[in-house]
Amino acid sequence: MAKKTDSADPGNDPYLDREREKYGSPVPSREYILEQLQAQARPLGRKELAELFGLTDEDALEGLRRRLKAMERDGQLVRNRRNGYVVVDNEELVRGRIRAAADGSGVVHPDRPGPNVYLAPREMKRLLNGDRVVVRLTGDDEAGRPTGELVEIIEHANREIAGRYFEESGIGFVVPNNKRLHQDLIIPAADRNGAKNGELVTAEVVSQPSQRRQPIGRIIEVFGTEIARGDEVAVAARTHGIPVEWPDAALAESAQIGDTVPERSKQGRTDLRDVPLLTIDGADARDFDDAVFCEPTDKGWRLLVAIADVAAYVQPGSALDAEAAERGNSVYFPRNVVPMLPESLSNGLCSLNPRVDRLCMVCEMQIDPRGQLLDSHFYEGVMNSCARLTYEAVDAIHNDRDPSLKREYAEVIPHLENLYGVFKALRADRRQRGAIDFDTTESVIEFDAEGQVADVHPAERNDAHRLIEECMVKANVATARFLERNKIPALYRVHEPPAETRLENLRQFLAQTGLTLGGGDEPSPADYAELMAKVRQRSDRHLIETIMLRSMMAAEYRPDNAGHFGLALDAYAHFTSPIRRYPDLVVHRALKHLIHKKPVEAFPYTEDQLVTVGEHCSMTDRRAEEATREATMTLKCRFMAERLGEAFTGVISGVTSFGLFVELDEVFVDGLIHITNLEQDFFHYDAIGHRLVGERTGKEYRLTDRIRVRLAQVNVDEGKIDFDPVAHPLGPDGEVLEKPPARSTKGAGKGEKKAGSRRKGPPRSTKGRRQRR
Repeated sequence: MAKKTDSADPGNDPYLDREREKYGSPVPSREYILEQLQAQARPLGRKELAELFGLTDEDALEGLRRRLKAMERDGQLVRNRRNGYVVVDNEELVRGRIRAAADGSGVVHPDRPGPNVYLAPREMKRLLNGDRVVVRLTGDDEAGRPTGELVEIIEHANREIAGRYFEESGIGFVVPNNKRLHQDLIIPAADRNGAKNGELVTAEVVSQPSQRRQPIGRIIEVFGTEIARGDEVAVAARTHGIPVEWPDAALAESAQIGDTVPERSKQGRTDLRDVPLLTIDGADARDFDDAVFCEPTDKGWRLLVAIADVAAYVQPGSALDAEAAERGNSVYFPRNVVPMLPESLSNGLCSLNPRVDRLCMVCEMQIDPRGQLLDSHFYEGVMNSCARLTYEAVDAIHNDRDPSLKREYAEVIPHLENLYGVFKALRADRRQRGAIDFDTTESVIEFDAEGQVADVHPAERNDAHRLIEECMVKANVATARFLERNKIPALYRVHEPPAETRLENLRQFLAQTGLTLGGGDEPSPADYAELMAKVRQRSDRHLIETIMLRSMMAAEYRPDNAGHFGLALDAYAHFTSPIRRYPDLVVHRALKHLIHKKPVEAFPYTEDQLVTVGEHCSMTDRRAEEATREATMTLKCRFMAERLGEAFTGVISGVTSFGLFVELDEVFVDGLIHITNLEQDFFHYDAIGHRLVGERTGKEYRLTDRIRVRLAQVNVDEGKIDFDPVAHPLGPDGEVLEKPPARSTKGAGKGEKKAGSRRKGPPRSTKGRRQRR
């Protein structure tokens, strides 16, 4: 006999008011359904749930059916064999996104905090990288990893796949460019669209993989045998699944919005048009998210950070909102941008362009002389930017290097000096709380008038960059505190402390340099900062900082506030870039909800929806970085292809079991010296010491050693550069040093592997970029 279902009063649903606003015949909220299922501690069918909630009206029963179906679609519930609903994210079921490996296995990155779940190749046959799934935990493998089996596919991530088309024995197939897509795409003869063997193509996925067959597709775009000049961005975007084309509905909505702020939209807002707010951005920026103003007070500083009010134009449920959510963020390629919003908004009506009225969201803060936040409040405003400045111009004005710029911007110079005043206080606060400040370098690609790569060089950062960064960080801190204080569901930018295994590797490396990281098993950001201060004057500073950076976790978006380790903050949320980051737009909606004094329970986002949004935006953040890195490497390869045979000086930027990665000084490009091109010797790979050591000769190659190389080969399509060694080691001025004494490789560490000229290395991976905050 079935167990009797106790009744649950729908009037006890804490989100009943929100449901009444949304639906004429409200049904229990998702939260209340999950709560009651967990309280029953057993699966319930749809009829049992209707009985539990006392629903008899046909409209209410239909509403329950649709809600349960939507909760299945979003991975909140799954049905067992008896059609009973089971809550996901419990002790047995895990919801998350697949990250596939080249061997056909994969791991599930859970939506909620928790360990990754390993999936064997047999469980991956129906899946591709990026798919969202529900898996059932089945135990641990020999390595102690949680293992799982596939329960349900929530969403297939790959609609189009870029790769190279081949034909063998009359069968056509596409080998994906993305190495994490471990299955080739079968192309029927009728769907080849004229593609020839070996050509780069984009294929639409017509049928996803099943347990017995590979995915099937049809070719929709042909690039040719090589990546043509100008196609680098298109290929990188297609490879990583970045949407480029705009849906007609989204374009139609943006066209209806117009290009000027109507007077009715300015009503009820704080008028800041007489406040000399100004923007400071890169010289090539077109979308201006933020403007700043500062003045001294008897308590320290009054700092205003005004942010484009995107939420005033992009409404939840609209086609624009759906596309922005899908994109997750703008993607900034060399020369090109794939924006999150149509350009009429991102570069037009939302952008805080100079001398035009714009709607804004304002964070007004009181900063004390020590740089600490005394008070803050948020409001909707209307502003008129008094100037558009670049980082380079501000730096030149402040350091008195350009009299003509000082004359041109004479009216704003006092305001710039005030900004530098609060900047000093904010920097002092950063040092006091022990924030980690990895001042890493990124590359800049310069193009000539014909669009060809003319130069590659390191990007330069000055105090104007840091000034804006500190103002934005403080506004984001104020935002996170405000949201947390009001207990409204929101997205935080979370940066977890380093994992135990990464810390162990870091400590083993530091032991070889005579250094230690304080803090025991749980080092603080201040412990990292203290160690960085100790190595600042050392010749191997770059080596140590690189290894420290690699010990860090990736930042992500989550509705549970776990703080930001790198910035040494208890609460941090992204508020300052809603034009180019979807999480910021969600945060703006939460702020507006509170500003207009609406009840928290009526906020349209549920906590579980924010889990899903945060996970998706964390993925699009990583996707953007991978695509940008790939496009940049293609351009660098094209630049270097004309310099074959030339010799360059560089630094060893990576040490692997299959060779050395070298970053060149002059052109800021990195490539590989394969281990087969080193001395005729067997080399031991010491993963902890980040070095290769010759077994016979004792020759040692370490991370950050200086080396002279010759450019041997460039593969533009695959983004690979190969070097031959010329001289090693080099001194700081490029002089060849005497051969260092041989070092014993015995006991080099548990990460040691033997490698030699017969070893074949896997495809090279490009060097990672600075962790986004």
